[in-house]
Amino acid sequence: DRFKGLRDQLSSLEGVDTIQSILDITLYETSGLSLTDITASKVQTLRNPDVDLKAARKEIIENPIYRELILNAQAPEATAIIINLRSDTLYWKLYNQRSRLLDKKSAGTLSAEEQSRLEQVGIEYEVAYAEFIKQRHQMIEKIRSILIPFKPYADIHLGGVPMIADDMMSFIKDDLIVFGAGVFIFIVATLSIVFRSLRWVVLPLLSCAYAVLLMMGVLGLYDWKVTVISSNFISLMLILTLSMNIHLAVRCRQLSRKTSSACQAEIVSTTVRKMVLPCLYTALTTVLAFSSLVFSGIKPVMDFGWMMTIGLTITFSTSFLLLPSILMLLKKETPKRKWGNRSTITSRLAWIAEHHGGKVIPLTALLSLLSIFGITKLQVENSFINYFRDHTEIHTGMKLIDDQDVGTVPLNIILKFPAQQAEDDAGNGTFDDLSGADDEFEEDDPFGWVDDYNPADYWITPYKVDRIKAIHDYVANLPEVGTVTSLASVVRFAEYYRKATFDGLELGLLYKKVPADLRASYIDPYVSVEHNEARLSLLIRDSLPELRRKVFLDDLRRNLTDTFDLSEDELTISGVLVLYNNMLQSLFRSQILSLGIVLLGIWVMLLILFRSIKLSIIGMIPNILAVGIVLGLMGWLDIPLDMMTITIAAVTMGIAIDNSIHYLYRYREEFSRNNDYVKTLRVCHRNVGRAILNTSVTVIFGFSILVFSNFIPTIYFGVFTGIAMFIALMAILTLMPKLILMWRPFTARDRGSRKERQ
Repeated sequence: DRFKGLRDQLSSLEGVDTIQSILDITLYETSGLSLTDITASKVQTLRNPDVDLKAARKEIIENPIYRELILNAQAPEATAIIINLRSDTLYWKLYNQRSRLLDKKSAGTLSAEEQSRLEQVGIEYEVAYAEFIKQRHQMIEKIRSILIPFKPYADIHLGGVPMIADDMMSFIKDDLIVFGAGVFIFIVATLSIVFRSLRWVVLPLLSCAYAVLLMMGVLGLYDWKVTVISSNFISLMLILTLSMNIHLAVRCRQLSRKTSSACQAEIVSTTVRKMVLPCLYTALTTVLAFSSLVFSGIKPVMDFGWMMTIGLTITFSTSFLLLPSILMLLKKETPKRKWGNRSTITSRLAWIAEHHGGKVIPLTALLSLLSIFGITKLQVENSFINYFRDHTEIHTGMKLIDDQDVGTVPLNIILKFPAQQAEDDAGNGTFDDLSGADDEFEEDDPFGWVDDYNPADYWITPYKVDRIKAIHDYVANLPEVGTVTSLASVVRFAEYYRKATFDGLELGLLYKKVPADLRASYIDPYVSVEHNEARLSLLIRDSLPELRRKVFLDDLRRNLTDTFDLSEDELTISGVLVLYNNMLQSLFRSQILSLGIVLLGIWVMLLILFRSIKLSIIGMIPNILAVGIVLGLMGWLDIPLDMMTITIAAVTMGIAIDNSIHYLYRYREEFSRNNDYVKTLRVCHRNVGRAILNTSVTVIFGFSILVFSNFIPTIYFGVFTGIAMFIALMAILTLMPKLILMWRPFTARDRGSRKERQ
């Protein structure tokens, strides 16, 4: 009764088309009807007041289809309600029109009139899409409100594609707010601690806010939708803008203290002149890293790459136009304390590089070997369920279904029967005389099919059914597979009621005489007479820890072809699992290639900037080490690569190289003045080293904000990028100075002219 109350409330919602539940299934055996006599007016359901509940329970539990889909054998206390939502006619009409016109545009066959129509349809589609999303969200909220009063009586979980899509959009909105607010608070705290000056809190904050505002305007102007992957673009832009502004602020304050006689305009001008080149190269290297995502072939990842590429362009422009312009309007700052001459942390790191650098080298070698071994353990795998936190409804609902051995991710096996076999079936003596039956048979024609012969009606043959049954049973016994439905399920369903197997003639009659509504529900989804094909529908247990999707799909294809002697043309495996696996494999290949391009591109930029092979190699080593250690750590921890974590390497390299460029550029400048490697090391750690420390801490804690996401790959992205930035910081301020002392890369021309030294 309670279940009926829940079902009836759900079915009364506006926008609900039909409801399917244990109360709606047809009780064939309980009704006492044969398959050919079934009509909607005669069959019984659990909603009938006079239904025999004991007989109905027995039928549901023993029925070959019901015991898998309605009441699972592993958990008979659990069942499901399927809510079929009413289709939005206007939205889908515009969607189809827009798709056809876009296909023509891609093919280059779009006329001028159709181009105009495409623009109009595009506008109408966006309006309809927004309304569709709004109504779908309201529907999900109404369903959730209906479920609340019934939760004391049962554990109720909401699932399905509409709910997952709606919840993911909510996650994106929440992430935008949480990341933006969290990073904003952190920026204020960082600037207050580092500079202890209202000016240097407000100005970088204003620059960050302005850059993000411009980027959001660009996204809105071009209707560029934010996905769960690109939802952290605000926090990344804030972090990167702040990092660049800290370097400018540190240099400006140092010049203000050293050149007390210079006016504000001269100080700002000198700051911009000295910082524009290293900041330009840092921006270009970061742009190069993010732009590598464009070649992934996965649209959300490509969009993220484009967003950050445009965002970094805005960041650089804002930092060198807005911030200096405002500084020009302000009075010269008189530092209240002698800032920047000493930092305990950077001084200690300078001492380590100078006196214990020899120990850093073997430690680096050891970490490199461990990282290489860890990288060999990396796998391109992940479960869709594991993309979400344990408390989210997406995770709990899908995990429940998986744990009951039902499965959640669809996979289809398409069997194409040979044309010769179809001819053999037609001429095997079973059906060949049906169209010319003798007079005696015509006089006794209880089915009325003699004058209505259609070969398609007799496509189902013992050979096909036996073959489908064998493959059905094989895949059903695989541990990765939950539920399997196919023509074999339907035949066994009919055999269950008949209490006997069918011969060839009876199978043909079964297809012909079953009522059209039942045939449409139970046979047509698994048979294509026109193409001589049969489909097996599998649900894969996505949450299995030992599931390796690529290995599973490769083994499934190989074992099916070998065991059942199938040719390549006779077997097709498709579905969401295949698409998901192909996406990960494609992303892995593209990112390995793009990482190599990023490394080569960054090395070329360093070579152009410093005009020294030694310096360009020295600048690359700490960052390659950071990326290698993080990837190796992921391998050791058995954390798989997915659509987010696979981008860590390229992104980390692009961000971490910034500090290497700033340090080496400043080291060359200071060395030109004192011509002393050790003295230059100490000076650099006192000034640019402190700026690197502050920006690295900002980046590390900024990325840590991502741990508050409900999307697990985003959390991994934040955590491991933060770890990589910490490793890069340590390597830049210990390993890199030691390499400079060992290799002595600077020559006479690096000492500069007398004017430059002054």
